[in-house]
Amino acid sequence: MPKVPSVAPKTLNLWQRLRRRTPLGWLQLKHKKGQFIIAISGVAFADILMLMQLGFQGALFQSSVRVHETLEADIVLTSPQIRNMLYPSEFSRRRLYQALDVPGVASVNPLYIVLANWKHPTTRKQGMMLLLGADPSRKFITRSDINQNLDLLKVPDTLLFDQKTRGDYKAALTDFAQNKSVLTEIKGQKQQIRGLFSIGSSFGVDGSLVTSTETFLRLHPQRGAGNVSLGLIKIIPGSDLHQIAQALRQKLSNDVNVYTLEEFIEFEKNYWAMNTPIGFIFRLGVAMGFIVGVILVYQVLSTDVNSHLQEYATFRAMGYTQRYLLGIVLEEAIILAVLGFIPGVAISSILYHLTRQATSLPIYLTIARAMGILITTIFMCLISGAIATRKLQSADPADIF
Repeated sequence: MPKVPSVAPKTLNLWQRLRRRTPLGWLQLKHKKGQFIIAISGVAFADILMLMQLGFQGALFQSSVRVHETLEADIVLTSPQIRNMLYPSEFSRRRLYQALDVPGVASVNPLYIVLANWKHPTTRKQGMMLLLGADPSRKFITRSDINQNLDLLKVPDTLLFDQKTRGDYKAALTDFAQNKSVLTEIKGQKQQIRGLFSIGSSFGVDGSLVTSTETFLRLHPQRGAGNVSLGLIKIIPGSDLHQIAQALRQKLSNDVNVYTLEEFIEFEKNYWAMNTPIGFIFRLGVAMGFIVGVILVYQVLSTDVNSHLQEYATFRAMGYTQRYLLGIVLEEAIILAVLGFIPGVAISSILYHLTRQATSLPIYLTIARAMGILITTIFMCLISGAIATRKLQSADPADIF
């Protein structure tokens, strides 16, 4: 039997060399404990800044598509003038009937949407809500907490209320739980809350309300039943979604846009990311956090290199290569990145929780986001280390005399 070569000795030799290596980077950092703590704090601050900006950005995107993701639709028709879900504009309801002629289309359902000023049931203060008007005899959404209460909307001037609406609604919810009448007001018309559901607030609205088409048009008579906000289209199971969407684009007039549900969700996210100041601010915040981290770590490493130039020159005189000296500084950079990341992510998780409790926004610290920031932090510190190592070029052995 042929002898299988072993690589264990080489691996063992490498491990032994690593164990014998003096951790100069670690020793230099902890030698000045005050400066070391300040450096870790600086990295942690940069991580917190980046994590919070990414958290707000993620909450912006996620909260803006909470309704989109649960629409009972495979394809969505919109007006070409649509800005986003809060400002959907209108198009002719006839386009929905025309869509029924396209092979593969199973059903169509109109949805009416408007931003509504309503009065808080107990404080009577004004608030901004997303009001959805739909036929209570047909499901327009996949949420069971809405669908099981749709029959309640057949009574005029009744609403379903989002109990995760931003604000203090404990008194109103307590009254509802005790079967007391909970009344509100929209455009001077009294409305009764008959059911509850849970979606949550967004950056644009405090929460959502659902009512019947009849009540919606009574509140907004200028709209007219013939002008709808969204057209929800279901296709026959097993049909080619993209093929049907393309057929709808060819058949329908240019006064409607045709999106698959996934495309409609991405359209909303892109609007908030690219067409609003808040999306730009969050991206700028992440960039600023990165730059702040680079500057803080560079100052620490640069100070450390300057204070040890004679020692580095001594290493050069002893025969150590420039690469070895650079490795010491980069070792310090990685140590700062890892040790700064730990308190940074811990504090951020607490801030995420507090923000979520205070605003009802879906801000969560995911593993993917944390790992992304860890990699970014290491990269950030390596950049600082690479800049700081330029000073090592002046570590001349002659400096020891």
